[in-house]
Amino acid sequence: MIDRDRFPRLTFLDRPTPIEPLEGLSRHLGPALNGVRLFVKRDDLARFGIGGNKLRKLEFLLGAARAEGADTVITVGAIQSNHARLTAAAAARAGFACELVLTRSVPNTDPAYTRSGNRLLDDIFGATVHELPGDADSLKHAEARAAALRAEGRGVYVFPSGGSSPVGSLGYVACAAEILAQSAEMGIDFAQVVTPNGSAGTHAGLAAGFSAAGRAPTLAKSFAVLATEAEAAVETLAKANATLALLKPGATLTAEDILIDGSHRGPGYGIPTDGMKEAVRLLARTEGLLLDPVYSGKGFAGLLHDVRAGRYAPGSAVLYVMTGGVPGLFAYPDAMAGG
Repeated sequence: MIDRDRFPRLTFLDRPTPIEPLEGLSRHLGPALNGVRLFVKRDDLARFGIGGNKLRKLEFLLGAARAEGADTVITVGAIQSNHARLTAAAAARAGFACELVLTRSVPNTDPAYTRSGNRLLDDIFGATVHELPGDADSLKHAEARAAALRAEGRGVYVFPSGGSSPVGSLGYVACAAEILAQSAEMGIDFAQVVTPNGSAGTHAGLAAGFSAAGRAPTLAKSFAVLATEAEAAVETLAKANATLALLKPGATLTAEDILIDGSHRGPGYGIPTDGMKEAVRLLARTEGLLLDPVYSGKGFAGLLHDVRAGRYAPGSAVLYVMTGGVPGLFAYPDAMAGG
């Protein structure tokens, strides 16, 4: 589906991430499941960097950077960005210098938030970090920094928050093909593939990938955790179409092809919700698996709500893409303590 000659790719995932049934959670929920079978795709597993979905995008982003002769990569995100942490790790592994432009986008000044979790790991992985106020234009700052480095003779590749450019979203086109192959091998026809939606690239890549494979793009559904539902829908559609255009010029998706639910976002990005806290604790205490408080915890809270509300037919199988982000838990000790 993806031509390596057209889209250079580094290898950060050496095998398909596993799909596992949630047997402990299913026993715990019992009749509340309404006969629905729950599975997780373990994109939180990887060979380095503590794992997460951004590695799929970084395979293509750093592949493009290498093909262009870059020696430095720059990206942007919030202080506790999983994407920034994995960019630093992947850059270290692939031999690039890495600079991160991070904004204080979440109203949290606790040292556990500002210095621990992902932010601590950015430093350990050797990234040069620039911290800006929450309302700063981080991508503009990144481009200015890139211009300064290029003037010194450096080769610089810049990519946006979440790695969610069309090239980055190819990582989830590849994931869509991987899911279809695994589901065929397992003899399971998933009714829905569910993911959190922050910078929109994961959902966009899945929708484009399913469409390119001849499946309905509505096989993918996401729960918005950053933008509002309406904003996320517009952004995801635009990115899905830009990604699909790389694969099948002339093919397009419509607004009806993008399923997004914004009802579990809460007051805003990175702000804990009761549903998120319940979802994180429930999966930890029934499966020993860890969701993160910003993305996957809110997305899984949405999935639990849909299952309990009877939105899936009895006997249907639903797959949740575990996107990683475990270091973020250490940035929210007060919210996640006890319970």
